[in-house]
Amino acid sequence: MQFSELTSDGVTYRITGHAPGAIGINEIGYHASLIVRPRSLHQDWPVRAAGELDLAALEPVLEDPPEVLLIGTGEVSRFPPRELRRELQRRELGVEIMDTAAACRTYNLIMAEGRDVAAALIVEPAEAADD
Repeated sequence: MQFSELTSDGVTYRITGHAPGAIGINEIGYHASLIVRPRSLHQDWPVRAAGELDLAALEPVLEDPPEVLLIGTGEVSRFPPRELRRELQRRELGVEIMDTAAACRTYNLIMAEGRDVAAALIVEPAEAADD
């Protein structure tokens, strides 16, 4: 099921799957953390755990802040460092923190509503997710 129309340049990034250690974007599997927006994909995002999140890591999103930022923290929901949460709140950015699977589902729903959404998704290696 397609959740959004294609843009005039022919590319809309939607999440088409999630499994431990992988995320599907437009039917292509990615095995590293990434940031996805309806019209952009930032591959190989260097964050591997919620504790690594900081303003510098989120710079690809904060340059052009979305209406809603979803942060998927891996296989379980973990809060990023308190300092980062305070700074995002100070910036009045709509942020939701959840496990990566939930963030994937939520991204597609918000995108289908036509809202400006970004998802910063931590992909843990499959063996780490099984621990």
